[in-house]
Amino acid sequence: MELESTEIKLTQYSRGAGCGCKIAPSVLEEILKTDIAQPLDVKLLVGNSTNDDAAAYDLGNGMALISTTDFFMPIVDDAYDFGRIAAANAISDVYAMGGKPIMAVAILGWPVEKLPVSLAQRVLEGARAVCTTAGIPLAGGHSIDSSEPIFGLAVNGLCAIADLKKNSTAKEGDLLFLTKPLGSGILATAQKRNVLKEEHRISLIDQLTQINRLGEVLGKIKGVSAMTDVTGFGLAGHLIEMAEGAGLSAEVYYSQIPVMEGVKEYLAQRIVPDATYRNWNGYSNKIFFDAGVDVMEAFSLLPDPQTNGGLLVAVSEDAKDEMVELLSKHNFLSSFLMPIGRMVKREEKVVLVRK
Repeated sequence: MELESTEIKLTQYSRGAGCGCKIAPSVLEEILKTDIAQPLDVKLLVGNSTNDDAAAYDLGNGMALISTTDFFMPIVDDAYDFGRIAAANAISDVYAMGGKPIMAVAILGWPVEKLPVSLAQRVLEGARAVCTTAGIPLAGGHSIDSSEPIFGLAVNGLCAIADLKKNSTAKEGDLLFLTKPLGSGILATAQKRNVLKEEHRISLIDQLTQINRLGEVLGKIKGVSAMTDVTGFGLAGHLIEMAEGAGLSAEVYYSQIPVMEGVKEYLAQRIVPDATYRNWNGYSNKIFFDAGVDVMEAFSLLPDPQTNGGLLVAVSEDAKDEMVELLSKHNFLSSFLMPIGRMVKREEKVVLVRK
């Protein structure tokens, strides 16, 4: 007898989950190597030369077109929620550049012989709901019959060139703020193992479906030197990209990093995504830990792959009050009003984890 849609758990039909599907940083670097000279286009403001969240192209009128694509396999069991999460994750790449999204098209892979097409329709409905929240149309897309369910969006946005934010332009002395707590990869893994508590499932879905609209506002703050969103490489990985891009190191105040409720409970049960180990093996040689830091716990949190994670923002000391005022205005809790670190002069290690 065919399973009812409500009985189907999408995460059981995929090997990876959310941004944890990302190819390891070291492997990706190898894939992107090329001897082919790319045509020089002075209007390409952001391309493959940096590890930014999206490409940016000069439209010639003081505005930039931002273009990005992001897709992955299910991180939750419910099809509607999967669509919402994948859409929010893709749209947030535009916000991470300081832009305003204007249009999206869908990318869908569906195992039509394994899963009802009605579930694929629910995935698209979830995506439409988030696009509506962001004020943009889901204007089309492309679909294939695949061995595992895959969904995401290609998103275009606009940004004044003067407000365009990159992840490689932080300055020495900048303070680091994070707009969402860590731990979504751990909670998603707990769900896949059928041990996630209902109250933690609800908070996980809430965070995963929240778009990073604040990025559009942050783009207009001159004191914001650099910005990115924290996704599959974990906080440590994206912080390494930010620091190396600027030729700096980053100090992180471990005790000030916000963590999702329930995460440490699952860590005590040794529930860690496989991608955490992949991330750690890819960049652990670039991280230094102060004495007194719980290295085993930090190992599980700092490389934890985040799906639609928060914005990591480098802010000049002079703009700190403006940043805190903005976060307060948007009802961020007090734990997000303190910087989690700062950019410092380049040292032997790229990320310095302080107590």
